[in-house]
Amino acid sequence: MGLTRKAWNNVVIFSMLLMIFFLNGIHHKLNPEEEAVGPQRLLPEQSFVLTLAFPGYKIERIGTSWRIDGSWQASAEQLQALVNLWQTLELEVTNTSLSADKALSVARFWLAAEELPLSYQLYYDNQQYYLFDKQQQHWLLLSAEQAKQLFEPLSLTNS
Repeated sequence: MGLTRKAWNNVVIFSMLLMIFFLNGIHHKLNPEEEAVGPQRLLPEQSFVLTLAFPGYKIERIGTSWRIDGSWQASAEQLQALVNLWQTLELEVTNTSLSADKALSVARFWLAAEELPLSYQLYYDNQQYYLFDKQQQHWLLLSAEQAKQLFEPLSLTNS
Protein backbone atom coordinates (compact mmCIF):
# COMPACT_ATOMS: atom_id res chain seq x y z
CA MET A 1 0.00 0.00 0.00
CA GLY A 2 1.70 3.16 -1.22
CA LEU A 3 1.01 6.75 -0.30
CA THR A 4 -0.20 9.23 -2.85
CA ARG A 5 1.73 12.38 -3.62
CA LYS A 6 -0.75 14.42 -1.54
CA ALA A 7 -0.33 12.07 1.42
CA TRP A 8 3.48 12.32 1.23
CA ASN A 9 3.20 16.13 1.22
CA ASN A 10 1.12 15.92 4.40
CA VAL A 11 3.69 13.59 6.01
CA VAL A 12 6.49 16.03 5.17
CA ILE A 13 4.50 19.01 6.50
CA PHE A 14 3.64 17.31 9.81
CA SER A 15 7.18 16.02 10.27
CA MET A 16 8.56 19.54 9.72
CA LEU A 17 6.10 20.95 12.29
CA LEU A 18 7.13 18.30 14.81
CA MET A 19 10.79 19.08 14.17
CA ILE A 20 10.18 22.81 14.71
CA PHE A 21 8.40 22.19 18.03
CA PHE A 22 11.12 19.77 19.10
CA LEU A 23 13.96 22.17 18.26
CA ASN A 24 12.17 25.06 19.95
CA GLY A 25 11.82 22.95 23.11
CA ILE A 26 15.51 22.00 23.03
CA HIS A 27 16.46 25.65 22.66
CA HIS A 28 14.67 26.47 25.93
CA LYS A 29 16.21 23.46 27.69
CA LEU A 30 19.76 24.27 26.55
CA ASN A 31 19.50 28.01 27.23
CA PRO A 32 17.29 28.42 30.30
CA GLU A 33 16.53 31.94 31.45
CA GLU A 34 19.06 33.01 34.04
CA GLU A 35 18.00 34.07 37.49
CA ALA A 36 18.45 37.77 38.12
CA VAL A 37 21.56 38.50 40.16
CA GLY A 38 22.85 41.85 41.37
CA PRO A 39 21.24 45.24 40.93
CA GLN A 40 18.26 45.38 38.57
CA ARG A 41 16.83 48.46 36.89
CA LEU A 42 13.21 49.15 37.66
CA LEU A 43 12.28 50.33 34.18
CA PRO A 44 13.77 49.18 30.89
CA GLU A 45 16.71 51.26 29.73
CA GLN A 46 15.75 54.08 27.34
CA SER A 47 12.07 53.69 28.25
CA PHE A 48 9.77 56.62 27.50
CA VAL A 49 7.31 57.09 30.36
CA LEU A 50 3.90 58.40 29.35
CA THR A 51 2.07 58.03 32.67
CA LEU A 52 2.92 57.08 36.25
CA ALA A 53 -0.06 56.25 38.47
CA PHE A 54 -0.32 55.74 42.22
CA PRO A 55 -3.60 55.16 44.08
CA GLY A 56 -5.29 58.57 43.94
CA TYR A 57 -2.56 60.22 41.84
CA LYS A 58 -1.72 60.24 38.17
CA ILE A 59 1.36 61.90 36.67
CA GLU A 60 1.09 62.41 32.91
CA ARG A 61 3.52 63.62 30.28
CA ILE A 62 2.19 66.66 28.46
CA GLY A 63 4.57 67.37 25.59
CA THR A 64 7.93 67.88 27.29
CA SER A 65 6.46 68.70 30.70
CA TRP A 66 4.48 66.85 33.38
CA ARG A 67 1.21 67.40 35.19
CA ILE A 68 -0.33 65.68 38.18
CA ASP A 69 -3.93 64.75 38.74
CA GLY A 70 -4.47 64.53 42.50
CA SER A 71 -4.05 66.60 45.64
CA TRP A 72 -0.23 66.41 45.84
CA GLN A 73 1.23 69.80 45.02
CA ALA A 74 4.42 69.46 42.98
CA SER A 75 6.24 71.45 40.34
CA ALA A 76 6.99 70.07 36.89
CA GLU A 77 10.65 69.73 37.98
CA GLN A 78 9.68 67.62 41.01
CA LEU A 79 7.54 65.40 38.80
CA GLN A 80 10.39 65.02 36.31
CA ALA A 81 12.79 64.16 39.15
CA LEU A 82 10.39 61.49 40.45
CA VAL A 83 10.08 59.87 37.01
CA ASN A 84 13.87 60.08 36.52
CA LEU A 85 14.42 58.33 39.87
CA TRP A 86 12.20 55.43 38.77
CA GLN A 87 14.08 55.25 35.43
CA THR A 88 17.60 55.24 36.89
CA LEU A 89 17.31 53.42 40.24
CA GLU A 90 18.82 49.95 40.51
CA LEU A 91 17.78 47.63 43.34
CA GLU A 92 19.06 44.30 44.62
CA VAL A 93 16.99 41.17 43.96
CA THR A 94 16.06 39.26 47.11
CA ASN A 95 14.52 35.88 47.85
CA THR A 96 11.34 36.97 49.58
CA SER A 97 7.72 36.07 49.17
CA LEU A 98 4.96 38.07 50.80
CA SER A 99 1.21 37.74 50.62
CA ALA A 100 -0.45 40.04 48.08
CA ASP A 101 -2.80 41.37 50.76
CA LYS A 102 0.18 42.93 52.58
CA ALA A 103 0.86 45.41 49.76
CA LEU A 104 1.03 49.02 50.94
CA SER A 105 0.71 50.60 47.53
CA VAL A 106 1.24 50.09 43.83
CA ALA A 107 2.85 52.13 41.06
CA ARG A 108 1.89 51.60 37.42
CA PHE A 109 3.81 52.85 34.42
CA TRP A 110 2.51 53.25 30.90
CA LEU A 111 5.46 53.32 28.52
CA ALA A 112 5.59 54.21 24.85
CA ALA A 113 5.53 51.09 22.66
CA GLU A 114 4.15 48.95 25.53
CA GLU A 115 0.60 47.69 25.37
CA LEU A 116 0.12 46.96 29.07
CA PRO A 117 1.34 48.97 32.07
CA LEU A 118 4.28 47.85 34.22
CA SER A 119 3.25 47.29 37.82
CA TYR A 120 5.33 47.54 41.01
CA GLN A 121 3.86 46.71 44.42
CA LEU A 122 5.34 48.12 47.64
CA TYR A 123 5.50 45.91 50.76
CA TYR A 124 6.71 46.43 54.32
CA ASP A 125 7.64 43.43 56.47
CA ASN A 126 10.09 42.86 59.34
CA GLN A 127 11.29 46.48 59.37
CA GLN A 128 12.15 46.30 55.64
CA TYR A 129 10.57 47.61 52.43
CA TYR A 130 10.24 45.39 49.36
CA LEU A 131 9.17 46.14 45.82
CA PHE A 132 7.59 43.39 43.72
CA ASP A 133 8.11 43.66 39.96
CA LYS A 134 5.05 41.87 38.57
CA GLN A 135 6.40 41.53 35.02
CA GLN A 136 9.73 39.97 35.98
CA GLN A 137 8.35 38.27 39.11
CA HIS A 138 11.28 39.67 41.14
CA TRP A 139 11.34 40.85 44.73
CA LEU A 140 13.58 43.89 45.15
CA LEU A 141 15.02 45.24 48.39
CA LEU A 142 14.35 48.92 49.20
CA SER A 143 15.68 51.17 51.93
CA ALA A 144 13.14 53.29 53.81
CA GLU A 145 14.57 56.40 52.13
CA GLN A 146 14.22 54.87 48.64
CA ALA A 147 10.62 53.83 49.38
CA LYS A 148 9.74 57.35 50.53
CA GLN A 149 11.39 58.86 47.43
CA LEU A 150 9.74 56.48 44.94
CA PHE A 151 6.30 56.80 46.52
CA GLU A 152 6.66 60.50 47.39
CA PRO A 153 3.03 61.51 46.65
CA LEU A 154 1.89 58.97 49.28
CA SER A 155 2.58 59.23 52.97
CA LEU A 156 4.14 55.88 53.83
CA THR A 157 3.42 54.64 57.30
CA ASN A 158 5.12 51.52 58.61
CA SER A 159 2.42 49.03 59.39
